[in-house]
Amino acid sequence: MIDFADYLPILLFLGLGFALSLVMMAVSTWRSKRNAYAQKSSSYECGFETFDQPSQNARGRFNVQFYLVAILFIIFDLEIAFLFPWAICLRKLGLFGFWSMVLFLGVLTLGFVYEYCKGALEWD
Repeated sequence: MIDFADYLPILLFLGLGFALSLVMMAVSTWRSKRNAYAQKSSSYECGFETFDQPSQNARGRFNVQFYLVAILFIIFDLEIAFLFPWAICLRKLGLFGFWSMVLFLGVLTLGFVYEYCKGALEWD
């Protein structure tokens, strides 16, 4: 049988997080300045010039380095995601778990050094 008292702290944290997010959104809406001007209200807030010619559109070419940086970010973000459960279970895993993670981090470090030496992180 399920003991719902075990799930009470999780429910409290979820409720507190939801309530705190609503309070922060309400305060930021209430305290924000609303002085709009022509450039702020324009359709391109990112700093790019608007497209004047019909041949230029949003499906234009992007620099491939944006994709390389995104892929590298995903790889190293997953590495961090694997480190948290490993750190929690390290005592149970023992030396085998420790050295397998050292091997995993070593392979990722070698991959990062390889990418750096190949110039994937250089912006021309």
